[in-house]
Amino acid sequence: MRLFERYIVLNYLKNFVIIFIALDLFYVGVDLLSNYDALPESANLQLLYALFQGMNAVNYVLPLSIVFGMIVTHFGMIKSNELICMYASSISKKALIRPFFLTSLVITLCYIALNATEFAYAFEYSTNLKKYNRISNSSEDLFLKHDNNYIYFKRLDPFKQMAYDVSIFETNEIELVKIMRASSARFIENHWVLENVFITHKPLVATLEDKGIVIETRDTLRAMENFKPRIMDVVYQNEHTLSIVDGMDALRFFETQGVNTQKIKATLFYQLFFPLFAPFLVVFLYHKAPVMGRYFNIALTSSLFAFMTLMLWSGLFLLSRLSSNGVIVSEVGILLPIVLLGFAALYVYSKR
Repeated sequence: MRLFERYIVLNYLKNFVIIFIALDLFYVGVDLLSNYDALPESANLQLLYALFQGMNAVNYVLPLSIVFGMIVTHFGMIKSNELICMYASSISKKALIRPFFLTSLVITLCYIALNATEFAYAFEYSTNLKKYNRISNSSEDLFLKHDNNYIYFKRLDPFKQMAYDVSIFETNEIELVKIMRASSARFIENHWVLENVFITHKPLVATLEDKGIVIETRDTLRAMENFKPRIMDVVYQNEHTLSIVDGMDALRFFETQGVNTQKIKATLFYQLFFPLFAPFLVVFLYHKAPVMGRYFNIALTSSLFAFMTLMLWSGLFLLSRLSSNGVIVSEVGILLPIVLLGFAALYVYSKR
């Protein structure tokens, strides 16, 4: 890495961290003041709630911090005459934008990778703490279909990956074959392990000599492969966030079951592609920014850039919400605007 690139990256990261921490703390502070009466009484739970809300705030403030960090860094270099000195040293505009773009891209990819972990459920955990004074929220009375089985859960705890009072009605697409009842079940190694199982086999009676109902018991029984707790819970919840890994599993599973997957697809597109608007916007705004402050009002121009960023972010966010609600397809509401912004950034970067 050349000297000017190292300087730009360090200066950009410093401004990004300051803006990111400030926006994140502001979000958490406003939320705590707004929900003060609904917070748990325990100080430990209050700290956990603030932590989860801080993690949830990353979804909103990180892309903005990436763009605002570039704006502050760029106009700071203009004000101190560092930028014009770099141009005078025969450093091209393309060479100057690359450190900004690559740094913002790395930050964005790290954020996308975080959404493949339990980090994606921060909002759900904070909501459970506020409503139930605990991180996990059990879903009750679930009745689901899995292949040729109809499954009933009296209570499901997706956080602990446990289910209680489970009944499985197995059919051959025409009639009932057997009923399996278990006191509890645990999701282990991509299977549900039923405990204390009672299996009732329905007889096929053709004559009086045929065997009647057969009941057998087992201590454990493996069933329902690839039917993850998060997949079941997303059916039960009206508003639910999935990590990238769980979202892909849910997408594959529900497509085989013939269920509408538009909302799951919109969630995945939002987590995978929406954050990329920040690096693309960094390239676009940099090439539209002035080189020196002699002929421009620095404060007014930087404020205009910040306003443009907020307007674009809010517009893209609105389209993502419309896609999540099924008003427009996610390919048009989320993917297409990001692709167009990427081509616009590539176009301005390739210009002389």
